[in-house]
Amino acid sequence: MIVFSERKTVEQVEEGTELAPKFDARGLIPVVTTDYDSGELLMHAYMNEEALKKTIELGEAVYWSRSRKVLWHKGATSGLVQIVRELRIDDDQDTVWLRVDVQGGASCHVGYRSCFYRTVPLGEEAAKGIALTFTEHEKVFDPKEVYGDAPNPTQI
Repeated sequence: MIVFSERKTVEQVEEGTELAPKFDARGLIPVVTTDYDSGELLMHAYMNEEALKKTIELGEAVYWSRSRKVLWHKGATSGLVQIVRELRIDDDQDTVWLRVDVQGGASCHVGYRSCFYRTVPLGEEAAKGIALTFTEHEKVFDPKEVYGDAPNPTQI
């Protein structure tokens, strides 16, 4: 059974070897997930204490779905499992970084490889109007084939 250390001192948290994650007031910790080999940013999500423990135990990404309020074992429905090759925690232990191998080649429920598939114009380009530009033009999978008529996991 995984037990996180109690946060006692700044030195313990920032310079020690004990895992003492800091969850926010809602019991969540932000997670950034990147491709292990390329470093490409795949997604941003959250974990609660149980999700972080399950991720450590399984070696596969498990998140907390804020919209559905349930544990979300990435790929359980789609088969697009994220195998965790490395789990890092930042200096004050309030952010997690997962470096993963993605089974099936995609991490985004919309069908793209990365959830960050559009850019926002900056500077003079933005002054002309904010029109997002796609950086990915082909989906890795068709969400309707994978999820059917299930509700969108990121309800608006």
